[in-house]
Amino acid sequence: MIPIKNKRKNLEMTIEEMRNFASAYIEKYAPSKQQVKTYLLKKYLKSSISSVKKDDLTNLINLVTEDLENSKFINDKFYSESKAKNLIKRGSSINKIRNYLISKGIKDKYIKETIHKINEKNEDQDFFSAIKVCKKKKIGPERDQDNRLLFYKKDISILARSGFNFETSKRVMDMEKDDYLRIVNFL
Repeated sequence: MIPIKNKRKNLEMTIEEMRNFASAYIEKYAPSKQQVKTYLLKKYLKSSISSVKKDDLTNLINLVTEDLENSKFINDKFYSESKAKNLIKRGSSINKIRNYLISKGIKDKYIKETIHKINEKNEDQDFFSAIKVCKKKKIGPERDQDNRLLFYKKDISILARSGFNFETSKRVMDMEKDDYLRIVNFL
């Protein structure tokens, strides 16, 4: 009977340790639910705790993350919206935002809601984000008029790697310098 009591006490200590690790991680980084799960799993796989089986460990991690979600310490919907706003300010395309949120383990439902809100606020968000990228990287309309044709292909490929489709990239690249400057002053 002594080993059973010891096992239960050790399990309670493990759950409490997990909660402490998770809350410290949440305070520092404001992560998504999947990021907390990954962090806790890595933390316990590195440590040499022999009393908890690895199958039980995933159940414990799920228990802790659901508890944190119920107590509103973790909220994937809020995480999705705040990261999307931050990425838009930096000039990221909608495709790049979608891929970033998928990589962070956000549910598809929250990603679709976030993208829908972005498109509701500004129908042509990718166009303005592409202009921000041009300004930041000094490409396209930001270049001197003499060099624009020389670097056209390179600049289009920079915009493509940033996640913008061809039509948006071409539209930004074909802008006149005066129109570009008016939009940049507006942003």
